[in-house]
Amino acid sequence: MTQEKNNLDLDHISYETGGFISANKNILNNLNLTKNTKYILKESIKGTPIIKLGTNYPKVMMVAGIHGNELAPQISALNLIDQIHDLDLLGTVYIVPFACPKASMLNSRYFDGKDLNRTSHIEGSVGDLILKKAVELEVSAIGDFHSSAPNSNPGKEGVFCTEVPTMASFRLADFISKVTGSEKIVYSSAGIPFKGALEDEANLKGIPAVTCEVLSAIGYANERICYRSIIQMKAFLQYFGFFDRYME
Repeated sequence: MTQEKNNLDLDHISYETGGFISANKNILNNLNLTKNTKYILKESIKGTPIIKLGTNYPKVMMVAGIHGNELAPQISALNLIDQIHDLDLLGTVYIVPFACPKASMLNSRYFDGKDLNRTSHIEGSVGDLILKKAVELEVSAIGDFHSSAPNSNPGKEGVFCTEVPTMASFRLADFISKVTGSEKIVYSSAGIPFKGALEDEANLKGIPAVTCEVLSAIGYANERICYRSIIQMKAFLQYFGFFDRYME
């Protein structure tokens, strides 16, 4: 990974997905334009960025922006990086703040006409490349962070998980639910009914994964919604012992 003066280790998972995030004013207007954020926005023009924070074990991965028009998790991922990049973390976290910067730029759920959370089982898709990177990095778990609009699925704040084949997905979701108050949404088997979802395909590969949703209109974010997303992210890290106490 490339070492910058701001101490961020950043690499790219794909160079086919680049976009000008700042063109999406709904994202830009909710960002704190810190040195880290400006650097990540610049690198996102090249493609999907992945940032490494911390050292040693456990190693986990956090992803936002699989749906480019679900804004709060993407904003929150940048805020989280700012909050923890100087901490002595008890492990290593890889953060993908924009799975597909081009889709985020366009405020779109789709990339090349495809829903990226239904194509992770397809060779060469963005989700597939993220999963391949997770395997390469030997991460212990993946947290995929989304937002859900009212009257959609799930249409509420929640944490998706499965029991088969990775019961660890259920235990992780149970913890996040208890810490944050987000509803736990359990499916018995991965891949049913969300074939190609990043969470499901990770669980099928034996990497425990959850999908965390906050309630938000599509293409919209505000401070309150971003707060709900970032506490889900912090609870995910707390489960793996990254902090000696819960971070507000």
